[in-house]
Parts: sequence; C-alpha cells; structure tokens
Amino acid sequence: MEKVIIGMSGGVDSSVAAYLLKKEGYDVEGLFMRNWDAALNNDIEGNPTFNENICPQEQDYNDAKLVCEQLNIPLHRVDFIKEYWDYVFTYFLEELKKGRTPNPDLMCNKYVKFDLFIKEARKLGAKYIATGHYARRLGNKLLRGIDNNKDQTYFLAQVSSEQLKDVLFPVGDLTKDEVRKIADELGLAVAKKKDSTGICFIGERNYQKFVHNYLQPNPGDIVDVVSGKVIGRHTGLMNYTIGQRRNVGISGNLERHFVCGKNVAKNILYVTFQDHEEYLYSDECLISNINFISSVHPTFCTAKFRYRGEDHPVELEYLDNDKIKVKYKGLAKSVTPGQACVFYLGAECLGSGIIDEVYKDGKKLWYLC
Repeated sequence: MEKVIIGMSGGVDSSVAAYLLKKEGYDVEGLFMRNWDAALNNDIEGNPTFNENICPQEQDYNDAKLVCEQLNIPLHRVDFIKEYWDYVFTYFLEELKKGRTPNPDLMCNKYVKFDLFIKEARKLGAKYIATGHYARRLGNKLLRGIDNNKDQTYFLAQVSSEQLKDVLFPVGDLTKDEVRKIADELGLAVAKKKDSTGICFIGERNYQKFVHNYLQPNPGDIVDVVSGKVIGRHTGLMNYTIGQRRNVGISGNLERHFVCGKNVAKNILYVTFQDHEEYLYSDECLISNINFISSVHPTFCTAKFRYRGEDHPVELEYLDNDKIKVKYKGLAKSVTPGQACVFYLGAECLGSGIIDEVYKDGKKLWYLC
C-alpha cells in the first residue's frame, strides 16, 4: 500500500479526507501541525480564549487524535511555531506597516503547509501528501473545488507546481454538505464542529486589539477624498482595509461611507461617501511575486482579487521586471495592494501575483499608496 500523510487539523474536512483515503486503500497516517502559541507569541489583547483552561490549538489536537483513534490511523505531531512566525507572521506585520492588506493564508500554504509539512511527511515515509482543502488536481493542473462556495484554490495560488505534484485533495469533488453528511454517518467526533475562521492557524480575534499586541497605535486624520476635509481620526492605518465600511471612526456621520485609500507617509486614511463610490473602482493593477502553477501563461483569462470575489475577464501584459500589468474588462471594486490577484482559465487555477499598485484610466490612484 502507498503511504499518505494527511494534515489533520481537528476539523471535519481533514477528518473526512482521511476516511476517504483509507477507504481507497491507502496506508494513511495523520500529522498535526501546531503553528501558534498564544502565550509565547504575546497573543493577549483581542484573544477571547487566552484565559481558558485549554487553548484552541490543543483542543484541535485532541479532536484530531480522537478522530484518528476512530479511524484507526496513527497521528504524529510537529510544532512549526518559530517557522510560522518567521515566514508568515513577520510578513503579515511588515505588510501592515506599509499600509497594505496582506493575506497570511497564502503564505502559510506556501511556506508551511506545502513546504515544511511536506518535508516532515517525507521523513515519515510518505509517497503522497493530503489535505482537506476544497480543490482538485488533474495531472499537473490545479482545479477549483466542486463546491463553488468553498473552493480554496485562491489560497493555494502561491504554491508551486513542484510542491503540489504529490498532493491529494480527497474532498475536492464533494460539497461541504456532503462532507458533513459523511462525518455524521460515520459518527466522527467533529461531525458538527464549527469551521475555523479568522487568521490562518491563529483563529478568531478582535482584529484591532490583536494587531495592537505587535504594532503600536499611530493615530491620524481621516480625510474625505472628495473635499479634502478632515472628518475624523483613525487609530492606525494597519487597522483598516480598502472597501471597509464599519468601525471606521466617523462618529455621528450616518451617511454610508467606505475606506478608499491610505497615505502612509502622511498617515492619512481616505474615505468616500455613497455618492462618490467611483473612488472604490479601478480598471488596472500591477502585480509582483508572480507564481504560475500552470505552464500556460495566457494573455487573456479571468482573475479574482479576493476570496469569494467574482471572476473578472482580464488581459495580461508581461513586463520586463518580472511584473504583470492586469487590465480588467470593466471596473472592479476595492482592488487592494497586498492582496492576491489569482488567475483562472475556466476551472483551472493558473497561479497568482501580489497586487502592488492600482490604476484607473491609465493613472495610478493617488490615494492608494
């Protein structure tokens, strides 16, 4: 039998994935990663579980252990706490300092789940590696998961084709409801466990308080991008993202408003009101950190600028400096520096880049820097 090491998170997706692999006749073993330690990492403010008797990561391990006992498969454990901090969390903080909106899930997949984890699995004799991601592979192609609402290829788009070559995605052909049904029919301990949310491997947090653990507040002016008038005070540019419309800090103003830009040098947060929502739209962006999973590097394809965002038809212009200019057919809302631009041809995820600059009508948006 061919050995598969599956990443067991303590959730329902990886649990059902492990069952499906065993059902197919693989020699299955689980490997649990612990990548965050709240006490060690000073994760105090904004952490709703800090004073509980057992931290969520240990509870996840206990859940994974229980499922593996039910499925009669071994479970190994490894700690990547330092590596997660060095490769993922430091990147997250540095991007915030630049006024950008990073996506740590992409870097977690690139540097931890599909790098460090694979190396550890190889030590255990794995021929294949498996995860509970909602994605599919067909030969060398990475395909969207069948469940459009759960498809996770967006988060895999910075992983290389080499990293993916021996990876199995057992639940990629299933919907979430089907996965829950299988878990329930098997009587798995996690059948009704709530899906994890929040920052990758960290969990749900009060975002502004959580960030305050690591970055000092730097209050500044909130400016109406149309009039140029100061209309409030922000608590630090790292606490806001483009398109945000709640908890912006404009007290007493009932008009619908949105964060539309930042000036890091002057520490200004720009907002726009409902009558001027055009400030949220762009028709072009410049991306770097290009990663193509596919050997196909198209001129025309579709792109997503955020998870669960719509697919935009785009034209790609390949530049000499290893960057790509992405031109959209029509306008796109809240395209944000620091986020990923992920390319698709139909069901196939081609790869991605990280958004650096945003343009409209051939001009860089001055309020997005």
